[in-house]
Amino acid sequence: MPPLVPFEEIVHLFDEFEHTAWRLETQRGYATDRVSQNWARFQRGETLGFNPDSPWHASVREKTQGGKTFARVRLVDNPPTEGQQFLLASGLGNVEAGEDIRNLYRDDAERLGLPNFDFWLFDSRILARFHIDDQGVTMGVELIDDAPAVLRACQVRDAAWHHAIPTRVFQAQVPSTA
Repeated sequence: MPPLVPFEEIVHLFDEFEHTAWRLETQRGYATDRVSQNWARFQRGETLGFNPDSPWHASVREKTQGGKTFARVRLVDNPPTEGQQFLLASGLGNVEAGEDIRNLYRDDAERLGLPNFDFWLFDSRILARFHIDDQGVTMGVELIDDAPAVLRACQVRDAAWHHAIPTRVFQAQVPSTA
């Protein structure tokens, strides 16, 4: 296994990127979501919109208003898992903060040859590949600046983005998660 660093050691990249931070999310659920306060709210059927007190929402809003781009594509099973339903519901707050989140059915992603691992791509130069176990726990992050690997991530981003559906439109197709 390549050298991994804790996620906490890469958070500076979210402050240092110059133009774009883009993510591919491939998991059926994340352990961090299941222990968050929003999970309980989701379980009660509450709306999970923009929260100005959320550090993530505040950071995204500040950076996008300054001209930077946050975007991601989430792979979704058909029907969505409970974890994916949570992401669809909670993603609306991220969208309201300024992040462009789109969704792609897993079957379509597999036909496109997209990878089955999560990553962030910063300014099309730095790839932060997540290593996640079967329980949705992030074991660590692999930082990659190797040109062929970064180029492949850019190709994945472009293919996923081209075929993905904006969150609000996608949610209308999956009424049970709205």
